[in-house]
Amino acid sequence: MTIYALKPRFQSLLRPLVRRLAEAGVTANQVTLVAAAGSLLLGGLIAWKIGASPSILLLLPPWLLLRMGLNAVDGMLAREHGQRSRLGALLNEIGDVASDAALCAPFALLPPFGAGGIGAVVLLSALSEFAGVLGPSIGASRRYDGPLGKSDRALFLGALGLLAGLVGGLPGWLWPLPWLLSLLLLLTIVRRARGALAENPT
Repeated sequence: MTIYALKPRFQSLLRPLVRRLAEAGVTANQVTLVAAAGSLLLGGLIAWKIGASPSILLLLPPWLLLRMGLNAVDGMLAREHGQRSRLGALLNEIGDVASDAALCAPFALLPPFGAGGIGAVVLLSALSEFAGVLGPSIGASRRYDGPLGKSDRALFLGALGLLAGLVGGLPGWLWPLPWLLSLLLLLTIVRRARGALAENPT
């Protein structure tokens, strides 16, 4: 059970809004670009301010919730309102990976973490999405399974941002957390690869 399993209920809540956006002429690609640009800007702001003011991380949880909503909206506009496109598929995948990296990387500047652990999380997060998107290339579906998908990572980052923002930093005993997340990401990659192979074993 992961956060991704709650997606259908979340989409049901957003459907009336998505319908109004489609009627107003808003496109899926526009929403995708807004989500990516917002993540890149916020990631840069956090990296700039985090050393002097860890409270900047309080901006992270509400943005991650909004970004989750934007990601759902762009997908629903594409699927339910005839806006699927090859450009949209590329923007969605590239934007997600870039956004994840931008929002996670500033934690390398926050003790007790460092560049090694956070760098591993950023790299493996990208590889986990790569493993998921490779499914169709071997005749399987796009894979979202595994213990640490995109929505689960957002939950972890939001919780860390909230904690660090409220108390002005993170406790030293959390230093192994990036390596634990890296292990879960490795399991996610393996799970997605095995799932794709099992779906189309020929």
